This record gives sequence, C-alpha cells and structure tokens, in this order.
Amino acid sequence: MNMSRILKSLVAGTALSLLASTAFADGIGASLLTQQHPFYIELAEAMKAEAEAKNVKLEVSIANQDLNKQLADVEDFIVKGVDVIVISPVDSQGVRAAIEKAEKAGIKVITVDVPANGATVTSHIGTDNFTGGVKAGELMAKVLDNKGKVAVIDYPTVQSVVNRVNGFKEAIAKHKDMEIVAIQTGITRAEALAAAQNMLQANPDITGIFGFGDDAALAAAVAVKAAGLESQVKVIGFDGMKEARDAVDTNPVMVGVIQQFPDQMGKQAVDTAVKVAAGETVPAEQPIVPGVYTAK
Repeated sequence: MNMSRILKSLVAGTALSLLASTAFADGIGASLLTQQHPFYIELAEAMKAEAEAKNVKLEVSIANQDLNKQLADVEDFIVKGVDVIVISPVDSQGVRAAIEKAEKAGIKVITVDVPANGATVTSHIGTDNFTGGVKAGELMAKVLDNKGKVAVIDYPTVQSVVNRVNGFKEAIAKHKDMEIVAIQTGITRAEALAAAQNMLQANPDITGIFGFGDDAALAAAVAVKAAGLESQVKVIGFDGMKEARDAVDTNPVMVGVIQQFPDQMGKQAVDTAVKVAAGETVPAEQPIVPGVYTAK
C-alpha cells in the first residue's frame, strides 16, 4: 500500500472515531415525573443500564410531580444542547410549551409512560393504557359476577390515567347490572385513602374500587378494611409493582392488578433516542400491552 493510501486510511479512521465520539457529545436528557414510585425507579434504572450498554451519556432530572420544576429541567436540557429529550409529563397539557420549545431548538422529544396533549413528539413509548383499563373493567365484572356498584380513584391531569379510566368505563358500560357511582381524585397514597373513605361513606353499597395506580389501590384496600367491608368490596390496581402483586397474593380484598413493564419502557426509550440521534425513522407510537396479575 502506498503512503498516500495509508494516510487516507488513517484520516478516514480518525474521522469515523470522531463521529462516533461526537454523535452523543451531549447525550440524552430525561425528565421523569417522580422517583417516589417503584414504577419510575425501575424505569430510570432500566434507562441508565441501557445508556451504559450503548455507551451513551444520559442525564436524568426528577420533576417530583411539579410542572414548574419539569419546565425548568427541560429548559436546562435545551441550554445544554442535548441530542434528544425523553420526558414523562407531570401534566399532559402543561408540558406542551416546553416540548415545542425543544423542537424549535432542533432537539427531538420522546415521551415515555405519559403522553403529551396537543404536542407533536417524535415517538411515544408507553403502556396501552386504554386496553389496560378495559382489562381492569373486565376483571372487575368477572369478580363481581357482572353486577354491582363500583368507584374509581383518579388522577385526571395525566393522560395515561385518563385513558385507563376511559377503558375501565367502557368495559363496565357493557354490563347492564354494573354502575360507576363515584369517581374521586387521589394522587398520593394519603389522598387516595381519603378519597376511598369518602366514597365508601357516601356509597356504603359499593362492591368494587378501581385505583388508577398501585398506591391508590393499596390505599383503597386499607380503607375497605377500616370500614369492615372486606367481604363486600373488591379492589383492582394498575402498575403491577411488587408490593401490589404481594397484596394480590395475600389480601383477599386486592383481587388483581394490571401489570405494566417499566423496564421494557426504559430500555426502549433509550434505544429509540439512539436511533433518533442517528437520524433514523422511528414509529410515532410504540405501545406496550399490559398484563393482568391475579392471585397465584
């Protein structure tokens, strides 16, 4: 091989290595809703593990269910010039301006778990929440022999929960002897406990409670026990974290949980960000079908 060809080869190799090292010079910025819930802890851990496996820089900020904190975190990522932003919105509507600002700055946005309303993102990765809600409603109908009055603990500012509740409503509506008699918001476990207590007091003939998430369902189960209604009321949750699965196995009030797979979501979010940064086309929707966990 002549000297000029050797030099060309060396230059090409150097250019390739530079491209490889700068493709993710500023990496991925992830703004997650919380780290106070096992679901999001597992999601974050999966993201970090996949980023390490892919040798990609990942910075995770936690919004702590505070929209202003999330907006500030996204602004920070824009200033830093990250390649891609992954976000699980605290407020599906309120996050729109931040997403639009990132897109204007040339930064692609991927939503994970919670979709954004009215904003166009590159891809959304999350549980098929409507289908999960339908499965919860079908399970409730089954355990209540297709009859009874049920209540819902809600979190209406988060679109994924809206989808769950809508799916649940659709499933219940197919049973003429079933009726949703109460819906109350209970975001934290303490709020969910108060909501369940209020609904049971106002409707002592309730036979089922659907909690939008595991915390809500576990709180509802406590309220049922405190009211002495263990033989009457069945509770179904949504997420499928270990504490809730254990409760389903040991507590007859907790009859099931719709099980999400946050580890799959976290891995897929990072893999999608890598593809997006490389200029590849990715699907606009990447739904993950949830499972149904009932007592062993």
